Amino acid sequence: MEKIVVVTGANSGIGLALCHRLLSEDGRLRLCLACRNMKRAEAARAALLVSHGGARVDLLHLDVGSVQSVLSAAEELKARYHRVDFLYLNAGIMPNPTVDIRAFFKGLFSRNVINMFATAEGLLTQQDQLNSDGLQEVFATNLFGHFLLIKELEPLLCQPGHTSRLVWTSSSNARRSAFSIQDIQHRCGKEPYSSSKYASDMLSMALNKHKNEQGLFSSVVCPGLVMTNLTYGILPSFFWTLIMPFMWLIRIFTNTFTLTPYNGAEALHWLFLQKPESLDPRAKYHSLTSGLGTNYTEPRRMDLDDEMTEVFFSKLLELEREVRRNLSKKTADSEHYQQYLNEIQ
Repeated sequence: MEKIVVVTGANSGIGLALCHRLLSEDGRLRLCLACRNMKRAEAARAALLVSHGGARVDLLHLDVGSVQSVLSAAEELKARYHRVDFLYLNAGIMPNPTVDIRAFFKGLFSRNVINMFATAEGLLTQQDQLNSDGLQEVFATNLFGHFLLIKELEPLLCQPGHTSRLVWTSSSNARRSAFSIQDIQHRCGKEPYSSSKYASDMLSMALNKHKNEQGLFSSVVCPGLVMTNLTYGILPSFFWTLIMPFMWLIRIFTNTFTLTPYNGAEALHWLFLQKPESLDPRAKYHSLTSGLGTNYTEPRRMDLDDEMTEVFFSKLLELEREVRRNLSKKTADSEHYQQYLNEIQ
């Protein structure tokens, strides 16, 4: 039976590498690239068809940082497909990253160098802002937009006698210390990326608790340290030129430095081949690369609290209701204004 796979943020980096690997694994699947930038999505589709002639690759405009875009994309997916087998929740942003240069060079020549690169703990902050929906931009893009997409696609994901999969691209930067249950959007902090990734870990576990009986299973992946557009944006280009030889040297001694998008997509591809019932909902599946260049996947227990996870899930549901109410009010106000304009013309 033909598998239908939707990948958000599929036009570059890990998302595009995953698409290449999935088509190499199963040329019969139907792949949907759900992207914000359609010009780049078209280029990605062309590249995939060059490597995989005859593949069925669809495009979908989706900006997960916009509620209206998510709702529109979900309606289009429901019109196109009668089910979704895999939904890879890969799109994400890290806006305006700021590096503590002093801490960076101090860590570069310390025993903590590997952990520093792997987690950016104590090193990396971001400047977040509100989006047009009144939500924190990082929270909306990395987490809430995907959550809303899942809710909208439940008719395609939760079908009797059918199993569907969610796979989240998380991070080793997902730390409980960066997340606050009193501030789930991270309005008051300086590590919105880390907070949003920890939140996605919690959401995955909550979805398993609430949706497994309906045939929907969720998993979390850490791609390791991968050089993508997001990573390159953290430091000026000349810094990367200087330290890349050093990073390739470190890779010999640590398996978390996957470095290339192809290697970083290892665990996402591995999960495509697994039976969901055999997976641990509390595990984060790490893409790892040995010093000799061998890729493999390893599960590692996540630092999650059951009670806080349930509270967080409840808060997300309440926020979803609030966002829908606001959107309905905005739509009604717009219609009334248009009616007023028509009357005075």
